[in-house]
Amino acid sequence: MNGNNLFKVGFLSVIAATGLFMASNSFAADVHTTSKFEGVKANTGKATHSRQGNNDTLTWSDEFKIPDTPAPHWQVVDSKGNVFLLQRLKIKGDRENRTITIPSYVHDIAKVQIYCAWAEALLGEASFAKPVMTAAGEHMHSNSMAMSR
Repeated sequence: MNGNNLFKVGFLSVIAATGLFMASNSFAADVHTTSKFEGVKANTGKATHSRQGNNDTLTWSDEFKIPDTPAPHWQVVDSKGNVFLLQRLKIKGDRENRTITIPSYVHDIAKVQIYCAWAEALLGEASFAKPVMTAAGEHMHSNSMAMSR
């Protein structure tokens, strides 16, 4: 290999490594963890928000214990105070909704709550340090910025 080709290979290696580093950092930037759940029945563990492509998900931590109530559900609150009741924590049998996909109509998440739909009672909640923008919210935000120019 002559010097010119060696330089090209070295240069391309640096570019590839930079791309991988930036991709891994952008993925890490899309992971957010709440404070500990606090409430009358849900007071262990945390929730983690992550994104793959345009799919935002919430997952509870290993320490989280599903409250012993008839119908515990995931619920999120956005930065404007809108509340969105989502999936049940328990599914038939021993199955659990440990990870859920956030619907596209939720544009950001300030709090994650555990809510008993049967008793209509808040069982516990955890907050993000600052509201987490979902992919749908980022898309809406970028469109509104383009329209305001």
